[in-house]
Amino acid sequence: MRHPGIPHPGGERSAMKRIDILPSKSAAHRMLIAAALCEEPCDVILSERSLDIEATENCLAEIRRVRKEGATPEGNGEAGDEAQLHCGESGSAFRFLIPLVAALGMDAKFYPEGRLSRRPLSPLVEELEKKGVTFSPLGANPFHVKGQLEPGAFRIPGNVSSQYITGLMMALPLLADDSTIRVTGERQSMGYVNLTLQVLREFGIEIITERMGEELVYRIPGNQKYRSPGTCKVEGDWSNAAFWLTAGVLGEEAVQVTGLNPNSAQGDRKIAELLRQFGAKIEVQEDTVTAYPSRTSLQGIIIDASQIPDMVPALALVAAVANGTTEICHAERLRLKESDRLMSVTEVLNALGGRVEERPDGLVITGRDVLSGGRADGFNDHRIVMMAAIASLITTDKVILTGSAAVNKSYPTFFTVLEENKMGNNLERR
Repeated sequence: MRHPGIPHPGGERSAMKRIDILPSKSAAHRMLIAAALCEEPCDVILSERSLDIEATENCLAEIRRVRKEGATPEGNGEAGDEAQLHCGESGSAFRFLIPLVAALGMDAKFYPEGRLSRRPLSPLVEELEKKGVTFSPLGANPFHVKGQLEPGAFRIPGNVSSQYITGLMMALPLLADDSTIRVTGERQSMGYVNLTLQVLREFGIEIITERMGEELVYRIPGNQKYRSPGTCKVEGDWSNAAFWLTAGVLGEEAVQVTGLNPNSAQGDRKIAELLRQFGAKIEVQEDTVTAYPSRTSLQGIIIDASQIPDMVPALALVAAVANGTTEICHAERLRLKESDRLMSVTEVLNALGGRVEERPDGLVITGRDVLSGGRADGFNDHRIVMMAAIASLITTDKVILTGSAAVNKSYPTFFTVLEENKMGNNLERR
């Protein structure tokens, strides 16, 4: 997967910007939860934290407090035994911990923020209700979870949210008897499920995967215990690295991102392959990925986003200056993120001089030689903010960005890294 020294389009090898990527948010959520369920101490090494990760850590601390202070297994302890779980805007914290508190038999109230309380929880809650758990009405805030989850058979459509599957996978091993998760229909974002399985294996949890026709069935023995590996280091984040690799492809200097596992279970490692499909020059060596300036070589492609929805903002930016037309399809689930990302990607790129057509399940993007710049709303969405910031590398006028603080959700030091690497000169934040 390694190219020889790839020259700058002008003939000489380009200068290099080097960025050590922050830990994977997806892996960190899973490792922190698994570590909290171990009887022995477990150190999860995180060099940087985001608001989402802090939300998970705070929720786990509250769960430990309530369990230590004597909530009964049935979750009906005295006043004060009710867990107050402030999960911020973290869909992972919310959806992973609902099955977990039910498996622990806890009485818990979740306090989601932003659009999170309006994002779907069905059919997860219906499946849990069949097994002894009661809930507030969907959309309630706080969202009350109560009752002891019973083992058994669970059915989850594969095209709604992989977070439902992960939450069940982490919770069901704690129950007294065996359970199954049957994943029906089209399966999307399965890289996140594979990441969950990888983390669970690291913590000694056994899950057996079987194929039954077109369906996947996960068989989960009950009465398992999470076993501490002692220390675990969270690998680098491919989702956020995508923006720096995009900067290398679109800018004037190569960008080298270190700390990435090329064999990661993170589905978003596909960014390297997709950038190559556009015609970009990408080099992968050990834990380092380098993206070389390639704007003059980019050609539009067709992208199936069903397994990599979080990559769409970065890929759409590349498409905005690629020759020809790019079609992004099977991305309808992006409407349920921190913003309606099909809408927000369209509005931001068009505001900056792009040509983007929004469709019900995706985008059609006609490339231009250059973007003009202008005002961009961050839509309170970390990935939209990062997309707009990187877009400033290829605009003739400044990008005036509002709502930039949304990056704190996943990457609090993003703008520090941008400025240290002198990539924010054409960006104005308000």
